[in-house]
Amino acid sequence: MIRQPQQHPASWWDQFQQVSDRFDLGSLTESLGDEIVAKIPSPLLRREAEIALNIMVRFLNKPASEELSVRAEQAVARLAATVDRLEERSSDGFELREARALIYLLQGRTGDAAHAAEPFLKPQVILRSFVAALRLERFDTNLAVKLLSAGQDPRLALHSGQVVGKYSWWPSWLLKVVTERAMAGELDDDTITALDRCAYAELSPAQARLARRLLDGEESLIDASAVRLAGLGEGDAAAKLRKGDLTTVALAARLMPI
Repeated sequence: MIRQPQQHPASWWDQFQQVSDRFDLGSLTESLGDEIVAKIPSPLLRREAEIALNIMVRFLNKPASEELSVRAEQAVARLAATVDRLEERSSDGFELREARALIYLLQGRTGDAAHAAEPFLKPQVILRSFVAALRLERFDTNLAVKLLSAGQDPRLALHSGQVVGKYSWWPSWLLKVVTERAMAGELDDDTITALDRCAYAELSPAQARLARRLLDGEESLIDASAVRLAGLGEGDAAAKLRKGDLTTVALAARLMPI
């Protein structure tokens, strides 16, 4: 089930790099880095942070460059030293949280950076940076961000985003069903197969309404549809429908008189 929004541990954010072999660290660093830098209150510190971020992004886009590698490392070290010095000179407990979050990001500690940034950045802002860095094709970003914002596990949320993106040609009523199932954490392979068959069945509006009610598990309708299937010689399909096999929904709806 989906949990209520809350601050996530670094390990939760680290999952994003594990679900895509095309994860673009440069994209994440630039996107999330820009958001973090904009929140640094001190103009001088913000300028130093911008310099470090720009150099690191250039290096991540050209990782073979030894010169950029050295410059990026030095820029991050200078920024970290500056932040350490400012915190040491200030009162006890003083922390430059925005700059610290950026340092984590520039060090490649993306999970720590996101966790540190959550108190001062909107969750959706951070999530969109991570999702964009996945470089997934045919992907419903809005749905994925919505699910992730609600606390759903990244693997499930991203899978749902891929499914809806892949089947964006489905009729609106099916997309609504799949979105509802995704929000409830109930979008499994059997459901996807059943919905895909409904899409290919080219159901009439009345048949589509029937299919939706069957997908929702309306017992009286399932029983009546099973009886009709059996009467038309589809005994196996009728038995499967009674047992909750969603793959028979399209057939049951298609056999309804138009």
